Amino acid sequence: MQAVELKLKQASAVLGIDPKDLQNLVQFQVLRPPRRDSIYWFDNDLLLAAKVALYLKESLGTSTELLARFTEAFSASLREEGTGRVRYMWLRSRPVSGREPVEVRIPLGNLAKELEEQLPRAAVYQDLPRGRKRPGWKREFTRKLEAAARDLSGVTESQVSDAIRAYRSEKRQLPEITVGGPKRSA
Repeated sequence: MQAVELKLKQASAVLGIDPKDLQNLVQFQVLRPPRRDSIYWFDNDLLLAAKVALYLKESLGTSTELLARFTEAFSASLREEGTGRVRYMWLRSRPVSGREPVEVRIPLGNLAKELEEQLPRAAVYQDLPRGRKRPGWKREFTRKLEAAARDLSGVTESQVSDAIRAYRSEKRQLPEITVGGPKRSA
């Protein structure tokens, strides 16, 4: 993966999440990006750590405190070993009372591949200061709307509504939880 250094808004575009969600991960210290000139900067390793944190949050619905501890352990492991060609990583959480640990297998290779595919999104999201619009923004906006209209020619309103409804219902689905164990003989 090419070496990158992105601002928060660009990193959120690459991760495919709202900038506020990424800001929340930083505020709750799930992620700890370096800060220069009042701006948080995300490199490749931090983007991957964010992707893993979002994966865990989506899969497990974990609390921010536990998510921060998982992400910290993951980041420390990344610094020691590097990503290389690791396909999977396991996180193990052992309860304080010394019981059996809970293990989570993370498809690290797939998450890194998704990040690499989404990296071009960073160029689309220019990190502009709030307030003033840049010169030519209206013409650019009009061109983009015209291109979108051409792309959607022949698509009915009901098809658009169906696509939106399907996307929203997919986002609301709960993660699949499976239980594995030794098979018992009858």
